Amino acid sequence: MEFFEKPASHPRRLGILAGSFNPPTVAHLELADAAQGHVDQVLWVLPREFPHKRYHGATLTQRVDMLRKLGLTAAVSSGGLFLEIARECREHYGPQTKLSFLCGRDAAERIVNWDYGRPGVAEEMLREFELLVAARLGEYSPPSHLQRQIRRLHLRNDFDHVSSTEVRERIRHSHTWEHLVPEPIVEDVRKIYS
Repeated sequence: MEFFEKPASHPRRLGILAGSFNPPTVAHLELADAAQGHVDQVLWVLPREFPHKRYHGATLTQRVDMLRKLGLTAAVSSGGLFLEIARECREHYGPQTKLSFLCGRDAAERIVNWDYGRPGVAEEMLREFELLVAARLGEYSPPSHLQRQIRRLHLRNDFDHVSSTEVRERIRHSHTWEHLVPEPIVEDVRKIYS
């Protein structure tokens, strides 16, 4: 794992917000903010390669630069699956740090229901980390056997309409989009995606 803003300390509870951040949105910031009562620090992780998609739009460097401009602790992982990212974090933070991935309902469903090629992988992953899940187009109801490792995050507002895809689509169609991204990166987003 390559850190761009090295954490000053080893937190007892680390929140990991892994994503493509193409671009970062106000919903991403709200998700990290909602985790504050559950974790001591949030690490924003960009995978060097994604398991289900390719880089398009902003380059990896541009995405890291946007996260840094927002003052966030950012890192790039070699692996793209949550289990790979968790193991890279474990190498850096050690066994004493509790790991929690922050995500929306849609991502939680993908993680739990993904075909990993063998049974029991979701259970294996959730022994290494927990999921903190925010509502996204509905609340997430985890399977009963996984409920102890999946907790709900409560957002202050409804962010169902906010996504990186929505930002890019609005820019493409010349619609208003600036309210969907944090103010410090509006000009960066305009230059990259226009």
